[in-house]
Amino acid sequence: MADKARRTRAFEEVLLQVERRISDDGLRVGDRLPGERQLAEQLKVSRASVREALRVLETLGVVSSQAGRGPDAGAILTSRPDSALTDLLRLSLGLSSLSLREVIDTRLMLERWSAEQAAQAVRRTSPDPSPGALSASGPDAMTRAIGAMEAAATAEEFVEHDIAFHVAIAEASGNRLVAAVMRALRDAMRRYAIEAVDRLGDTSVLREDHHRIHNTITSGDAAGAIDAVTTHLAHAYPELF
Repeated sequence: MADKARRTRAFEEVLLQVERRISDDGLRVGDRLPGERQLAEQLKVSRASVREALRVLETLGVVSSQAGRGPDAGAILTSRPDSALTDLLRLSLGLSSLSLREVIDTRLMLERWSAEQAAQAVRRTSPDPSPGALSASGPDAMTRAIGAMEAAATAEEFVEHDIAFHVAIAEASGNRLVAAVMRALRDAMRRYAIEAVDRLGDTSVLREDHHRIHNTITSGDAAGAIDAVTTHLAHAYPELF
Protein backbone atom coordinates (compact mmCIF):
# COMPACT_ATOMS: atom_id res chain seq x y z
CA MET A 1 0.00 0.00 0.00
CA ALA A 2 2.80 2.44 0.85
CA ASP A 3 4.43 1.80 -2.54
CA LYS A 4 1.15 2.47 -4.33
CA ALA A 5 0.70 5.72 -2.41
CA ARG A 6 4.22 6.83 -3.33
CA ARG A 7 3.54 6.06 -7.00
CA THR A 8 0.36 8.13 -6.87
CA ARG A 9 2.20 11.10 -5.31
CA ALA A 10 5.00 10.78 -7.88
CA PHE A 11 2.48 10.66 -10.71
CA GLU A 12 0.79 13.82 -9.42
CA GLU A 13 4.15 15.58 -8.98
CA VAL A 14 5.10 14.96 -12.61
CA LEU A 15 1.79 16.47 -13.75
CA LEU A 16 2.21 19.42 -11.40
CA GLN A 17 5.71 20.13 -12.69
CA VAL A 18 4.50 20.19 -16.29
CA GLU A 19 1.65 22.52 -15.33
CA ARG A 20 4.08 24.84 -13.50
CA ARG A 21 6.42 24.98 -16.48
CA ILE A 22 3.55 25.77 -18.83
CA SER A 23 2.09 28.48 -16.58
CA ASP A 24 5.55 30.08 -16.24
CA ASP A 25 5.93 30.07 -20.04
CA GLY A 26 8.92 27.82 -19.66
CA LEU A 27 7.35 25.25 -21.97
CA ARG A 28 5.52 26.11 -25.19
CA VAL A 29 3.71 24.14 -27.88
CA GLY A 30 6.34 22.36 -29.93
CA ASP A 31 8.87 22.26 -27.08
CA ARG A 32 10.25 18.94 -25.91
CA LEU A 33 9.94 17.73 -22.33
CA PRO A 34 13.00 16.19 -20.68
CA GLY A 35 13.37 12.47 -21.26
CA GLU A 36 11.99 9.89 -18.83
CA ARG A 37 15.33 9.33 -17.14
CA GLN A 38 16.02 13.05 -16.71
CA LEU A 39 12.55 13.74 -15.31
CA ALA A 40 12.86 10.79 -12.94
CA GLU A 41 16.21 12.08 -11.69
CA GLN A 42 14.94 15.65 -11.29
CA LEU A 43 11.87 14.56 -9.32
CA LYS A 44 13.58 11.65 -7.52
CA VAL A 45 10.84 9.26 -8.62
CA SER A 46 10.83 6.06 -10.63
CA ARG A 47 10.75 6.08 -14.41
CA ALA A 48 7.52 4.05 -14.15
CA SER A 49 5.84 7.01 -12.38
CA VAL A 50 7.08 9.38 -15.09
CA ARG A 51 5.87 7.01 -17.80
CA GLU A 52 2.41 6.79 -16.19
CA ALA A 53 2.07 10.58 -16.04
CA LEU A 54 3.17 11.00 -19.65
CA ARG A 55 0.66 8.36 -20.73
CA VAL A 56 -2.17 10.38 -19.16
CA LEU A 57 -0.89 13.57 -20.77
CA GLU A 58 -0.80 11.83 -24.14
CA THR A 59 -4.34 10.54 -23.62
CA LEU A 60 -5.45 14.13 -23.01
CA GLY A 61 -3.74 15.25 -26.21
CA VAL A 62 -1.27 17.39 -24.25
CA VAL A 63 1.92 15.68 -25.42
CA SER A 64 3.01 13.41 -28.22
CA SER A 65 5.42 10.69 -27.15
CA GLN A 66 8.25 9.83 -29.51
CA ALA A 67 11.01 7.28 -29.25
CA GLY A 68 14.53 8.64 -29.38
CA ARG A 69 17.80 9.19 -27.59
CA GLY A 70 19.87 12.17 -26.56
CA PRO A 71 18.42 15.46 -27.81
CA ASP A 72 15.61 13.58 -29.56
CA ALA A 73 14.37 11.95 -26.35
CA GLY A 74 11.28 13.22 -24.53
CA ALA A 75 7.65 13.92 -25.38
CA ILE A 76 6.67 17.03 -27.35
CA LEU A 77 4.03 19.47 -26.06
CA THR A 78 1.18 19.53 -28.58
CA SER A 79 -1.30 21.83 -26.83
CA ARG A 80 -1.57 24.15 -23.84
CA PRO A 81 -3.72 22.16 -21.40
CA ASP A 82 -4.48 25.05 -19.05
CA SER A 83 -8.05 24.09 -18.11
CA ALA A 84 -8.11 20.36 -18.93
CA LEU A 85 -4.94 19.53 -17.02
CA THR A 86 -5.81 21.83 -14.11
CA ASP A 87 -9.24 20.24 -13.76
CA LEU A 88 -7.73 16.75 -13.85
CA LEU A 89 -5.21 17.68 -11.18
CA ARG A 90 -7.89 19.21 -8.98
CA LEU A 91 -9.89 16.00 -9.31
CA SER A 92 -6.90 13.82 -8.44
CA LEU A 93 -5.72 15.96 -5.53
CA GLY A 94 -9.09 17.05 -4.15
CA LEU A 95 -11.01 13.78 -3.89
CA SER A 96 -10.28 13.53 -0.17
CA SER A 97 -12.73 16.38 0.45
CA LEU A 98 -15.58 14.60 -1.36
CA SER A 99 -17.96 12.11 0.18
CA LEU A 100 -18.01 8.52 -0.99
CA ARG A 101 -21.57 9.12 -2.21
CA GLU A 102 -20.39 11.95 -4.48
CA VAL A 103 -17.57 9.86 -5.89
CA ILE A 104 -19.71 6.76 -6.56
CA ASP A 105 -22.52 8.83 -8.10
CA THR A 106 -19.97 10.39 -10.47
CA ARG A 107 -18.47 7.03 -11.26
CA LEU A 108 -21.92 5.57 -11.95
CA MET A 109 -22.71 8.40 -14.37
CA LEU A 110 -19.40 8.01 -16.23
CA GLU A 111 -19.46 4.23 -16.37
CA ARG A 112 -23.07 3.94 -17.51
CA TRP A 113 -22.34 6.36 -20.34
CA SER A 114 -19.05 4.69 -21.22
CA ALA A 115 -20.55 1.20 -21.30
CA GLU A 116 -23.43 2.40 -23.47
CA GLN A 117 -21.07 4.13 -25.92
CA ALA A 118 -18.74 1.12 -26.07
CA ALA A 119 -21.66 -1.22 -26.84
CA GLN A 120 -23.03 1.15 -29.47
CA ALA A 121 -19.60 1.28 -31.11
CA VAL A 122 -19.67 -2.53 -31.42
CA ARG A 123 -23.17 -2.36 -32.86
CA ARG A 124 -22.11 0.24 -35.45
CA THR A 125 -19.11 -1.78 -36.61
CA SER A 126 -20.92 -5.13 -36.54
CA PRO A 127 -24.68 -4.98 -37.31
CA ASP A 128 -25.21 -8.46 -35.84
CA PRO A 129 -22.46 -8.80 -33.22
CA SER A 130 -21.91 -11.97 -31.27
CA PRO A 131 -20.46 -12.12 -27.75
CA GLY A 132 -16.75 -11.38 -27.93
CA ALA A 133 -16.98 -9.22 -31.05
CA LEU A 134 -14.82 -6.56 -29.43
CA SER A 135 -12.07 -9.15 -29.08
CA ALA A 136 -12.19 -10.39 -32.65
CA SER A 137 -8.61 -9.25 -33.36
CA GLY A 138 -7.20 -10.70 -30.12
CA PRO A 139 -7.56 -10.42 -26.33
CA ASP A 140 -8.70 -6.92 -25.42
CA ALA A 141 -7.92 -5.01 -22.23
CA MET A 142 -11.17 -6.04 -20.54
CA THR A 143 -10.56 -9.71 -21.26
CA ARG A 144 -7.01 -9.53 -19.89
CA ALA A 145 -8.20 -7.72 -16.75
CA ILE A 146 -10.91 -10.34 -16.12
CA GLY A 147 -8.36 -13.13 -16.41
CA ALA A 148 -6.00 -11.36 -14.02
CA MET A 149 -8.81 -10.81 -11.49
CA GLU A 150 -9.60 -14.52 -11.58
CA ALA A 151 -6.01 -15.23 -10.54
CA ALA A 152 -5.74 -12.45 -7.93
CA ALA A 153 -4.71 -13.70 -4.48
CA THR A 154 -5.29 -10.49 -2.48
CA ALA A 155 -7.74 -7.60 -2.40
CA GLU A 156 -4.96 -5.30 -3.59
CA GLU A 157 -4.28 -7.45 -6.64
CA PHE A 158 -7.98 -7.78 -7.40
CA VAL A 159 -8.50 -4.01 -7.25
CA GLU A 160 -5.43 -3.38 -9.43
CA HIS A 161 -6.98 -5.39 -12.26
CA ASP A 162 -10.50 -4.17 -11.47
CA ILE A 163 -9.25 -0.64 -12.12
CA ALA A 164 -7.74 -1.76 -15.43
CA PHE A 165 -11.08 -3.32 -16.40
CA HIS A 166 -13.14 -0.20 -15.71
CA VAL A 167 -10.61 2.13 -17.32
CA ALA A 168 -10.78 -0.11 -20.40
CA ILE A 169 -14.54 0.46 -20.54
CA ALA A 170 -13.99 4.21 -20.50
CA GLU A 171 -11.34 3.91 -23.22
CA ALA A 172 -13.70 1.80 -25.33
CA SER A 173 -16.21 4.67 -25.22
CA GLY A 174 -13.92 6.59 -27.56
CA ASN A 175 -13.76 9.68 -25.34
CA ARG A 176 -10.17 10.30 -24.24
CA LEU A 177 -11.05 12.83 -21.55
CA VAL A 178 -13.60 10.49 -19.95
CA ALA A 179 -10.93 7.77 -19.92
CA ALA A 180 -8.39 10.12 -18.29
CA VAL A 181 -10.90 11.26 -15.66
CA MET A 182 -11.89 7.67 -14.91
CA ARG A 183 -8.23 6.69 -14.48
CA ALA A 184 -7.62 9.58 -12.09
CA LEU A 185 -10.84 8.83 -10.21
CA ARG A 186 -10.13 5.13 -9.76
CA ASP A 187 -6.47 5.62 -8.82
CA ALA A 188 -7.37 8.23 -6.21
CA MET A 189 -10.10 6.00 -4.75
CA ARG A 190 -8.00 2.83 -4.72
CA ARG A 191 -8.00 2.57 -0.91
CA TYR A 192 -11.80 2.69 -0.71
CA ALA A 193 -12.08 0.01 -3.38
CA ILE A 194 -9.72 -2.29 -1.48
CA GLU A 195 -11.73 -1.76 1.70
CA ALA A 196 -14.94 -2.59 -0.20
CA VAL A 197 -13.45 -5.84 -1.51
CA ASP A 198 -12.19 -6.72 1.97
CA ARG A 199 -15.68 -6.17 3.39
CA LEU A 200 -17.26 -8.41 0.77
CA GLY A 201 -14.69 -11.16 1.27
CA ASP A 202 -15.99 -13.34 -1.57
CA THR A 203 -15.42 -11.68 -4.96
CA SER A 204 -17.40 -14.22 -6.97
CA VAL A 205 -20.36 -11.86 -7.41
CA LEU A 206 -18.10 -9.04 -8.60
CA ARG A 207 -16.35 -11.39 -11.03
CA GLU A 208 -19.70 -12.52 -12.42
CA ASP A 209 -20.64 -8.86 -12.82
CA HIS A 210 -17.48 -8.21 -14.84
CA HIS A 211 -18.28 -11.09 -17.18
CA ARG A 212 -21.80 -9.75 -17.66
CA ILE A 213 -20.56 -6.22 -18.37
CA HIS A 214 -18.03 -7.55 -20.86
CA ASN A 215 -20.59 -9.77 -22.60
CA THR A 216 -23.19 -7.02 -22.95
CA ILE A 217 -20.64 -4.57 -24.37
CA THR A 218 -19.06 -7.03 -26.81
CA SER A 219 -22.50 -8.15 -28.02
CA GLY A 220 -23.57 -4.55 -28.64
CA ASP A 221 -26.30 -4.59 -25.98
CA ALA A 222 -26.22 -0.95 -24.84
CA ALA A 223 -29.24 -1.19 -22.51
CA GLY A 224 -27.88 -4.39 -20.99
CA ALA A 225 -24.46 -2.79 -20.47
CA ILE A 226 -26.01 0.14 -18.58
CA ASP A 227 -27.96 -2.24 -16.36
CA ALA A 228 -24.90 -4.46 -15.80
CA VAL A 229 -22.75 -1.51 -14.66
CA THR A 230 -25.48 -0.25 -12.34
CA THR A 231 -25.94 -3.70 -10.77
CA HIS A 232 -22.19 -4.10 -10.35
CA LEU A 233 -21.75 -0.85 -8.42
CA ALA A 234 -24.75 -1.76 -6.25
CA HIS A 235 -23.01 -5.04 -5.39
CA ALA A 236 -19.71 -3.28 -4.64
CA TYR A 237 -21.25 -0.49 -2.53
CA PRO A 238 -24.60 -1.85 -1.24
CA GLU A 239 -24.73 0.80 1.49
CA LEU A 240 -25.17 3.50 -1.16
CA PHE A 241 -27.93 1.82 -3.18
